[in-house]
Amino acid sequence: MSQLDIIKKPVAHEMQTFEKKFRQSMSSRVALLDRITHYIVKRKGKQMRPMFVFLTAKMLGEINESTHRAAGLIELLHTATLVHDDVVDDANMRRGFFSLNALWKNKIAVLVGDYLLSRGLLLALNNDEFKILKIVSNAVREMSEGELLQIEKARRLDIVEDIYFDIIRQKTATLIASCCSAGAASVTTDDAQIERLREFGEAVGIAFQIKDDLFDYETTSITGKPVGIDIKEQKMTLPVIYAVNNADRANKRMIINTIKNHHNNPRKVADLIDYIKGSGGLEYARSKMEEYRDRALQILDEFPVNEGSDSLRSLVNFVIERKK
Repeated sequence: MSQLDIIKKPVAHEMQTFEKKFRQSMSSRVALLDRITHYIVKRKGKQMRPMFVFLTAKMLGEINESTHRAAGLIELLHTATLVHDDVVDDANMRRGFFSLNALWKNKIAVLVGDYLLSRGLLLALNNDEFKILKIVSNAVREMSEGELLQIEKARRLDIVEDIYFDIIRQKTATLIASCCSAGAASVTTDDAQIERLREFGEAVGIAFQIKDDLFDYETTSITGKPVGIDIKEQKMTLPVIYAVNNADRANKRMIINTIKNHHNNPRKVADLIDYIKGSGGLEYARSKMEEYRDRALQILDEFPVNEGSDSLRSLVNFVIERKK
């Protein structure tokens, strides 16, 4: 049994039921669409988002149909954004599978993303889930703003730490925050609890993204070398920002020049990775990640101790200890 299976145990039955409901929520009479949505279900990832929804609800009360709809809405809208992201990034692979645009071309992928978006909205509206719809719609708006802010700043490579945290809060953390607040809203009308759990999810999401930043500096089992993908994609991640902020003028110029003009040169990227490691950038990013993890765990301390909160605590630790 994997670590995630152990964490999922208190809601394992509900997660199984959710998978069936999620498949049904995407079904269509159009054969092409049905074939594509079947492919989407087949390549699903760790399903951490629905897990956050169900465990939060479990901690506060009894999981119900509203909880299932919250998880379904988030997963539909999240899948729609991923499909559109692959088109925007011209990406051919996602999680080891071919992306929809690689198999069915951009036009179909965009239309499928639109279809998933509409199914999510209808799932909420047909069941009068206005509170949950508001929570999730805000998350989608913030995710779009975060992506655009990153694009705007990446052009000039002038991202300072405050802007970096704004971007990851909107791009990544807001979705996990919506999982926790929507899960809470499915079992309670207490706005203070719903907001507190949104803050919990946001802290987890920020820790999650910093962990992703750190993966870029870990060696791969295939080449034995760090990945450096973020540098190749000219992304200003926390270790890079720290290195820039603590460099003298010559090294600052070297960092920016490598990211701007030599991001496809393996030797220069490797030199930059070595420099960032030597600057203390990784240690700084780890300390920030642990700070957000601790913030999330402190918020959990305000809630009942039960199997739901125990699993949430383990899930928070899994987020920063995961290997991929």
